[in-house]
Amino acid sequence: MTYLAKPRLHHPSLTKNKVGYTRRDYEGKVSTLCAGCGHDSVSAAIVQACWQLDIEPHRVAKLSGIGCSSKTPDYFLGASHGFNTVHGRMPSVLTGAYLANRELLYLGISGDGDSASIGLGQFAHAMRRGVRMVYIVENNGVYGLTKGQFSATADKGSVAKKGATNSDAAIDLAALALQLGATYVARGFSGDKAQLVPLIEAAIRHGGAAFIDVVSPCVAFNNHAGSTRSYDHVRAHNEALNRIDVIDLAAETVVQGSPEVLDVPQGDGSLLRLRRLDAGHDPTDRLAAMNALQRHAAAGEIATGLLYIDPSARDWHAAHRTPPGALNVLGEAALCPGSDALARINASLK
Repeated sequence: MTYLAKPRLHHPSLTKNKVGYTRRDYEGKVSTLCAGCGHDSVSAAIVQACWQLDIEPHRVAKLSGIGCSSKTPDYFLGASHGFNTVHGRMPSVLTGAYLANRELLYLGISGDGDSASIGLGQFAHAMRRGVRMVYIVENNGVYGLTKGQFSATADKGSVAKKGATNSDAAIDLAALALQLGATYVARGFSGDKAQLVPLIEAAIRHGGAAFIDVVSPCVAFNNHAGSTRSYDHVRAHNEALNRIDVIDLAAETVVQGSPEVLDVPQGDGSLLRLRRLDAGHDPTDRLAAMNALQRHAAAGEIATGLLYIDPSARDWHAAHRTPPGALNVLGEAALCPGSDALARINASLK
């Protein structure tokens, strides 16, 4: 019954957040995805995270490419700005929007086909440039819209629904994001909302390029025995490295903690509190995060949780010292400062 519209009226007893919105206000249209699709759980996690963070929907810009995953922005934050780009080109369009208006919160929603194949180059440059965004890949290992072929993230040796075995090595987007310089890298599972919601909250608060690889099973083509992206396989092989909580208005100014707890202050005054399940994992060590991914993958495990965070991350605008405020509202005086200013710029380049 996906053609039925959601009712506009809300029950008066629904709880409101600090900016006066109910959780229903962060929802979108009725999903047209398959019943049980993991992508709908990711949408629900985004809704929950934005509601809990008291984000005004009109301050969010959501962008996507092509694929089942890229349909999902229609199903959350219906009152936000949105742009559905062409296949694999979401990162460059988002980058342009971010350069013009840094005052919006940018959510980039993509899939394993959209980001690991045709859009791999776009993904790479968004990560290395430090574009402040939350880049979420809904990763199911198949091309769902074209009936279940292996995608570039499908594990070597995994078996398709019709019996074919994948002979190609998989692209690990989380490992690639670490290598390319992303300052927040996490992996979640659509079937574990308790873990996924705080990961999204922390990514939204982060000051740089934040990437979350979400294992999101395709119930139509990749939820069978032999698949390494099925609900049963991920639940049996999920190896959580930590649990994360987001705490507002933290007074701490330095990283501190115990062998079991690590507190990572953020620039906006919030605090990330990590309870380590893997006692040897340090999420502020990029090399350790890369080693952890490889170690768990070699053991047939899927490492989830916060893999890496740089507490002192800077975004593109800070790195390039652009003027404060949105560039798209600069007036003529700022855009055309005169011949004297131009002469000083030319002299500095000699």
